[in-house]
Amino acid sequence: MRQRHGPKFLPPPSGGSGPRIAKIRCFSVVQAGGRAIEQLRLALAIVLTLAPILAAAQESGREAVGERIEEIVRENFYDAQRAESFALPDASHGDAESFHAIVAEALVGLGASHTGRYEPDEIDYHELLDIFRFAVRKDLRRLFPPDGEVSYPGIGLIAKEVGGSLFVTDVYHAGTAARAGVREGDELLAVDGEPYGEIASFEGKAGKDVTLRLRRESEAEPVDLSVEVEAIRPNEMFTASISKSIRTFEHEGAKIGYIRLWSFTSAETRELVNEEIGTGRLSAADGLILDLRSRWGGAPLDAAEIFLGGTPPTEFRDREGNRFAGNVRWRKPVVAIIDEGTRSGLEAFAYALKTNGIPLVGARTARAVLAGTAFMLPDDSLLLLAVRDVVTDGRRLEETGVEPDIPVERDIRYENGDDPQFDAALRALAERL
Repeated sequence: MRQRHGPKFLPPPSGGSGPRIAKIRCFSVVQAGGRAIEQLRLALAIVLTLAPILAAAQESGREAVGERIEEIVRENFYDAQRAESFALPDASHGDAESFHAIVAEALVGLGASHTGRYEPDEIDYHELLDIFRFAVRKDLRRLFPPDGEVSYPGIGLIAKEVGGSLFVTDVYHAGTAARAGVREGDELLAVDGEPYGEIASFEGKAGKDVTLRLRRESEAEPVDLSVEVEAIRPNEMFTASISKSIRTFEHEGAKIGYIRLWSFTSAETRELVNEEIGTGRLSAADGLILDLRSRWGGAPLDAAEIFLGGTPPTEFRDREGNRFAGNVRWRKPVVAIIDEGTRSGLEAFAYALKTNGIPLVGARTARAVLAGTAFMLPDDSLLLLAVRDVVTDGRRLEETGVEPDIPVERDIRYENGDDPQFDAALRALAERL
């Protein structure tokens, strides 16, 4: 029989008294209980003593962040007049959430793209850190030891609130979510039974599976998908997803190529595009759908030369007959897809295509065409700030964006694999073949 633990009566020793021992044993329990109460009182006293100190430290930290933001804006923001008058309301006495909201509102008030504050619980924070890694390189080893390589736990999707519910807006082709069958337009209800958090839902779970609860049609029963969490390195994910997006297929007797430029922020992206168009998987296509519905821009100013340049295409061949892209030029029909995710350098890219007669399908671009850079703040949040104005062909695309030649609206909710903008681009390309 399993023994019970706690106060108990023992047989009296020789010549002893049973009741006296019982009293001693019970008294020891009372003493122990008294010590526990005293320890609890002491812990409570410590908490009450430290709470004001911790609150003051947090207020001081927020004050330092606010002062640093003001300093950076006044010294670096591209519009000197607005920069000089920039000031944050005193939000140091509020909580972290109210401070974040006040800072966000003040930065929005500058009326500029490439301007905002991002925190470590956001995917944008990690992607921007990797894109602007040279601007913040001295902090990366401290933030991401030991090698300073930016990474975050995730599954390769972006979800945003649309009409009061959370929907998957982007699924990176190289991510585990794509491999598991997650689709753009899925309503994201929960991760492991809890509300979705961009980083929090996957923290400490790399190499393990999580369960996504999704709804694919309005009013339909939810479905569960098991997805593996991985450590995502943003720039590597962009390049791998661009490569994974490439496909060719037959349509009305022609071979159609497709590529989605999730970002154009690294040299690897340009090398990949040149290789695939010049000698790789897309080189034999009769026409190309160029999907510019991106996460970030970053395209170099001459990126569109692949499709527009007047110099002849050139390739190199070695003695074994291997072909290597040199000066890549695409001379066959092409149609591009744009939307409100097409931003920054990719807007200039889209504008160059449009002005040279290449049709754009979709919706107006983001109107986010200022030059920005990143600054680390004292609390390790990230400030993205517009530091240069950009004028393209005499126009400020920051004000106008780029309008499509063939407007096609897209309501991403419950798309369930449909993509009306892609379908319209395919029809437009078929007409040009």
